[in-house]
Amino acid sequence: MTAYLLNLATLSAIFGILAVSLNMLVGYAGIFSMAHAVFFGLGAYAGAQIALQVIPDVLLAAIVAALFAAACSLCLALPALRVRGEYFVAASLGLQMLASTAFSQAQALTGGIGGLVGIPPPMLLGLDVSSAPAFLVVCLAFLALCLIGIRLLMRGSFGRSLMALRDSESAARAFGKDVAQLKTQAVAVGCAMAGLAGALFAFQEAFVNVESFTLEQSILVLAMVIIGGVGTLAGPLIGAVLLLLLPAGLSFLPFIPPTDIGSVQQLIYGLAMTLLMIFRPAGLAGRSVGQR
Repeated sequence: MTAYLLNLATLSAIFGILAVSLNMLVGYAGIFSMAHAVFFGLGAYAGAQIALQVIPDVLLAAIVAALFAAACSLCLALPALRVRGEYFVAASLGLQMLASTAFSQAQALTGGIGGLVGIPPPMLLGLDVSSAPAFLVVCLAFLALCLIGIRLLMRGSFGRSLMALRDSESAARAFGKDVAQLKTQAVAVGCAMAGLAGALFAFQEAFVNVESFTLEQSILVLAMVIIGGVGTLAGPLIGAVLLLLLPAGLSFLPFIPPTDIGSVQQLIYGLAMTLLMIFRPAGLAGRSVGQR
């Protein structure tokens, strides 16, 4: 039971980083991406290859994964510069479908449908951090660094410019803001953190394949952000913990057959999001209109 709880806590930290990274795009820049699992996957594959081919150092793998995902973020930044709103959602959806196909076909880099197996236990600067408690501490440390980084960015001129862009792109441009540069930087930062989360996920699972980076994963992460609270620091973390605890809690209910847990889970997701949009549209950690 202890091992199960430690695994759940570690996944919560990893998906907390992933949800926080998407909130960078959705909550602070107003870029609604449906392709965030793509960069999560790019980071996971990059981190796994570093561990398999070079050295299983979690810090090196995380840095390479973050840089690789940030470099590939141009695939998302380019449509973000040309289209907005529902048109960008459609463009990011196309990117997600394209990447899912590429992941399953690029046998040499991703292992194809079978994925990459036998990822060695993680190390950190020569220290063994493969035990569940030690790796949980590593993941929590990375999560804390991401939160501190976002906090500092949002309190500076970059963050204020980004939120001005979110509220009104035309007004931001009229006040002399470089909209193209701001969007590109926001996408790069968000995708870099998604790549970092992917590297940690690869070490945690010791196996990665395309099934973890599909459209359903992108929707799940978006649900974490919306349910927790868009544009808040704590909201995505709350959403990540709740949506990861839900399937774990359902598995302990004897009156729900194991084969039906997925369907019940999707039903609860949909109902929760519908009720939140009606009664608390700002999310669990967001402020309602009356609180502003």
